[in-house]
Amino acid sequence: MAFNDRFTGILGKQEDVPAQPLTRAEMDSVEKELNDISTRLEAERKSREGVGRFFKHPIAVLTEQPVNILIVCIPLSLVVFIGGFISMVKMYGITVLFTSTVIDDFAVLAVLISIIPVAILDFREQKRIQNLEDALPNFFRDLAGMNDSGMTLPNAVHLVAGAEYGTLTPHIRKLDNEMSWGVGFVEGMYRFGKNLGTPLADRSVDLIAKASKAGGDISEVLRAAANDTFEVVNLAQERRNNMLIYVIIVIVSFTVFLFVIAVLVSSFLSTMATAGTAAQMTAASSKFMSRIDLPAYKRLFSHAAMIQGFFSGLCAGQMGEGRVVAGLKYAAIMLIVSWVVFRFFI
Repeated sequence: MAFNDRFTGILGKQEDVPAQPLTRAEMDSVEKELNDISTRLEAERKSREGVGRFFKHPIAVLTEQPVNILIVCIPLSLVVFIGGFISMVKMYGITVLFTSTVIDDFAVLAVLISIIPVAILDFREQKRIQNLEDALPNFFRDLAGMNDSGMTLPNAVHLVAGAEYGTLTPHIRKLDNEMSWGVGFVEGMYRFGKNLGTPLADRSVDLIAKASKAGGDISEVLRAAANDTFEVVNLAQERRNNMLIYVIIVIVSFTVFLFVIAVLVSSFLSTMATAGTAAQMTAASSKFMSRIDLPAYKRLFSHAAMIQGFFSGLCAGQMGEGRVVAGLKYAAIMLIVSWVVFRFFI
């Protein structure tokens, strides 16, 4: 009671004191402090998006999406090609474009610099997504079974987190840690789906969260999500198996194309070039044939093989996995094979 009287007395005294207006110096100090806070907030916002985020976390931005690596690869490939082009022209003159294949080598190197990092990152990302989605049905099914046995959802998640689900295990343990700190099941599942970052996970998590909010039987919802993800994973695997034959056909057709060109250059064109050279030594040269420029034909066929290999690889990716970017790994391999064949064997 004495404390309340004392507190009331203090408030009464404070109410009796009239508010003093701020001086000019105090107003300037407050304004400066607010401006500093605004500047820091703006700098922090810029560091979280756009160019600012790139300079603050370059590796994370470049590897976040496979196509992001093109930010570095395309300028680097242009530097390699333009630098090689200028150096060759400076050393041998402009005629090097027509008499040597060095410029072609720089062009192939520039293309490989552009596509190989994207192909590697895309392959790694797709393997990650596939491993996560393959483990999702078992996770949902086990969670539903434990919830049916009478466990609460936090206890079920905690028990499931001790099992092994491959690449999905760290995400389940993170979900368990969040729920142990008081995060609700719905909020935790939304965070779980966001961390996974796959279309199938987003779809399943959204279904579970909305059903939980609606007050339905969560076990049945989890079991339905498990069946749905299992069917989607099976359909994706079945599609890959069925389309594999078309990928093989593309690769075989490219190999046959290279073999036909190799036979054509090594037998027919070589014979014709020898006959043309011999015919020029006689008076019948004007009636028989002119001289055949065999290196020019080889260069022409090498261009055809490289272009064929590159675009055949893109077609293989589109048919096999339904994405053109997935064909970059095939395109890079075919481009390297055609370059090696024409530079060292034909």
